[in-house]
Amino acid sequence: MNVKTLLLALPRKQKRLLQVATDILLIWLALWLAFFIRLGADQLINPLGDHWWLFATAPLTALPFFVTMGLYRAVMRYIGRDALITIVQATALSALLLTLLVYWYRGDVLVPRSVVFIYWLLATAFVGGLRLFMRRYFVTDTPLFYPLTRFRKHQNIMDKRTPVAIYGAGDAGFQLLSALERSSELLPLAFIDDDRSLAGRVIAGLRVYTPKHIEQLISETGCQEVLLALPSATRQRRREIIEQLEPYPVHVRTLPDINEIATGKVKVDDIREVGIEDVLGRDQVTPDVTLLQHCIEAKVVMVTGAGGSIGSELCRKIIEIAPTTLVLYEHSEFNLYQIHRELESIVDSLEGAIQLVPILGSVRNPKRLVAVLQRYSVATVYHAAAYKHVPIVEHNVAEGIENNVQGTVHAALSSIIAGVESFVLISTDKAVRPTNVMGGSKRLAEMALQALATTAQVTLSQPELYGVESSEFTNKTRFTMVRFGNVLGSSGSVIPLFRQQIANGGPVTVTHPNITRYFMTIPEAAQLVIQAGSMGEGGDVFVLDMGEPIKIADLAVKMIHIAGLSLRDETNPEGDIAVEYSGLRPGEKLYEELLIGDAVGSTSHPMIMRAEEEFISWERFDELLNQLSRALEEGDFVSVRALMVKHVAGFKPDSSIVDWMARV
Repeated sequence: MNVKTLLLALPRKQKRLLQVATDILLIWLALWLAFFIRLGADQLINPLGDHWWLFATAPLTALPFFVTMGLYRAVMRYIGRDALITIVQATALSALLLTLLVYWYRGDVLVPRSVVFIYWLLATAFVGGLRLFMRRYFVTDTPLFYPLTRFRKHQNIMDKRTPVAIYGAGDAGFQLLSALERSSELLPLAFIDDDRSLAGRVIAGLRVYTPKHIEQLISETGCQEVLLALPSATRQRRREIIEQLEPYPVHVRTLPDINEIATGKVKVDDIREVGIEDVLGRDQVTPDVTLLQHCIEAKVVMVTGAGGSIGSELCRKIIEIAPTTLVLYEHSEFNLYQIHRELESIVDSLEGAIQLVPILGSVRNPKRLVAVLQRYSVATVYHAAAYKHVPIVEHNVAEGIENNVQGTVHAALSSIIAGVESFVLISTDKAVRPTNVMGGSKRLAEMALQALATTAQVTLSQPELYGVESSEFTNKTRFTMVRFGNVLGSSGSVIPLFRQQIANGGPVTVTHPNITRYFMTIPEAAQLVIQAGSMGEGGDVFVLDMGEPIKIADLAVKMIHIAGLSLRDETNPEGDIAVEYSGLRPGEKLYEELLIGDAVGSTSHPMIMRAEEEFISWERFDELLNQLSRALEEGDFVSVRALMVKHVAGFKPDSSIVDWMARV
């Protein structure tokens, strides 16, 4: 058993006695050295001689302050800056009291006034320094006698932890350093900071480098990871930093958002992988609270596809805006269970009562839709239920169209029957000049709502499907469509796939070197959907500003680099991860668009545009829907494709029919 293990195994009472005994010895040493510094070696005093009373009272003036101020309640290996401040205060008070005692009772004994001041400085340094020294000894495997700075490779040979650098020498960086000193996995060796005045200086034992000296840092420390301690930095700034670090063989990770560490408690567990949103550098626009509240606050809201990527995030945002009731409509039992359980915990933490209603059902069941909407008097519907994976829908045409087109029509007509005030369709950029069934089906869904928005009186051809007797209904529902591109981290997204492939050692698969996509974070998309839905006047097609499109191959390379790995290609055959091109899948486009035509106008929100696009009447669309239904029932996918080519603007399928059920 070594000394460290022996000390840690001592009972708490014995540890405190040992601390008290050590502090007494340090106080005596500080007092004796104070005389030595002031009087010199020619006038050495004898602690047991004329100055015995001073050495006897010095601990008696200090220990009560140490006890009262909680110095012996602090756990040595977790001691921090607060404890050091306490030590300074306690030794200052004890020195002041000792000064008064010297003034009252010194007789003919020589006690220079400066001795007490020197004693205070030495006592603070000894008592505080020992605790810092022991903290380092207890929380790391580092030898007791260790250099002040830790930026040379040969100084870290004995340490098996991963060497890391902290980007940001501010408060967050210092808190992270304190947490890492207790880590058994990560060894902090340096700071990186943009402040040039800090270059070359030592903070908490770590040398500070500027970004232009990262190569020198890696050479001197063997650093393998960079941890971003910049919780308040914008995404644009994070993107710039990541681009600076990209050429170097370091794994980049980051701390959470500033709101997540507002308590000041930073743990090693809080370190996460750099989000792809940081790589893209897209900052969110502050939402318009009035628009957020318009269709939700104090209303009954229903989300279809509530357990999906967009649907679940819509539910989270809606809960924050305080509806009276949120109806979760979802056909997947597991997804419904997951989102309901999550929202329950959120509702429990909020003030006020919000009723959650988890409904298991499909948008292809119009009778159930009408029953749910009427039972809960739903005011606003966000229709997120859809099949959206391009290759899967391409191979399952009937299911894709029935879910995306007929399901949307059922949801819209059910809303009219139930008197819903507002209906918002979540659409996609793949609906613009589509080359696949998924995009074509979403454009047909948009066309259905555009047609219904201009129809004051709706006639149902099959009212029995909806469980109603009347076939005539006055349309009081305001229909709105919101179109945007890919969302980061959604089901089927390339981001989680790339991460998994990198973790498995590659290769990372991209369909084509030139394929590009628009990207947006799920929370941003959900907020903008809610705001756009509030602006609609009826039949509006809103398009979200997605920024510049991203080349998927470039994204794959960036993800390899921020994982601390190198790209393996012709110029670097010894690299870690290769990017391989698998070829475009059936129905997949190289480039996505957000607008069918050029008629687009601005709105009151800088990130939301209003598109003016052609549509057909409800009567014509209803006939098209009947034709599609008959073709699907007969398995006639040639006719299905012909109908879509005729009625969906710009629909140009780029492959033969690949449905698994197509007749050969």
